[in-house]
Amino acid sequence: MAKRYVQMHFRVSQEEEKLIREKMKQTGIRSIGVYLRKMSLEGYCIQLDLSDVKEVVRLLRICSNNLNQYAKKANDSANHFHELSEKIKEAEKKLSEIAVPKTHIYNYAKTREVYVAYR
Repeated sequence: MAKRYVQMHFRVSQEEEKLIREKMKQTGIRSIGVYLRKMSLEGYCIQLDLSDVKEVVRLLRICSNNLNQYAKKANDSANHFHELSEKIKEAEKKLSEIAVPKTHIYNYAKTREVYVAYR
């Protein structure tokens, strides 16, 4: 058995103590000293490489930005279409209003020579 002469003390919150004891139960170790010594000497901390995830997030932001730009252009185009549609309807209305006088002018132009000769 190893001779251990050095004592180490540290404080934890009640929630931390509860978590430590739950993890200790999961491993089957009954002594807190043995569990803490085992975890500090042989345990490990996981350090994740999230560079790929960060790259995916960056690309998603770019795609999202592009999508927003496309949506804005589509809305602008739709608004422009509606404006042009209204202008076309106004022009058609004006054309229908002048259709009757136009017909009379056209008929007069065709029959003018006959009218002048008749006079």
